[in-house]
Amino acid sequence: MEHHYWHERWSLKQIGFHQAEINPLLQRFWPTLKLAPGDEVLVPLCGKSKDMLWLHRQGHPVLGVELSQLALQAFIDEHGLSGKPVQHDHYCGYNLPDMTLLCGDFFHLSAQDCREVRAVYDRAALVALPPAMRADYARHLLEILPKGCQILLISMEYSTSGGPPFSVEQAEIERLFAPAHGLVLLHREESVFKGMPLVEKVYLIRV
Repeated sequence: MEHHYWHERWSLKQIGFHQAEINPLLQRFWPTLKLAPGDEVLVPLCGKSKDMLWLHRQGHPVLGVELSQLALQAFIDEHGLSGKPVQHDHYCGYNLPDMTLLCGDFFHLSAQDCREVRAVYDRAALVALPPAMRADYARHLLEILPKGCQILLISMEYSTSGGPPFSVEQAEIERLFAPAHGLVLLHREESVFKGMPLVEKVYLIRV
């Protein structure tokens, strides 16, 4: 999936994947990670998600990474925020109090960028990627995260082959994150997306 696809989706405001409300599964299962206030959270492919504000309100510095400048600008504008330009070799973006928003390719993110990260929240990254890219995403994520980091991953499974968001089966997730030190299925529930039945699953992965 090429960069221009996502730039076009945001330009045309074809963002049905965006959730207008804070994700209830995030609110329900985030305490499972038992993080301390001040522990930094990485949100890959963050878009303009309100979940970042919720994480920030829990006392966590947030590091968001997003390909679309339009998405980050919308996040800033819609919440009345202001920030200073990011100084980075591979990214533009915004520095805000206890929040850094990086605009660019996720695969340019380095271990140095993530040195303070203690957890990852992934609701929209893995399911946004086609099968050919998911292995690269999981491999890169595990390479750049500090040891002991935790990942709260929310995925979906459904019967059709369309996407994004894509259906990602549990067996694939277990295979992708096999190098991690632990993977636990915390929850599964049946839901509906655009009139289509699906199963949402919540995983806790320990790096």
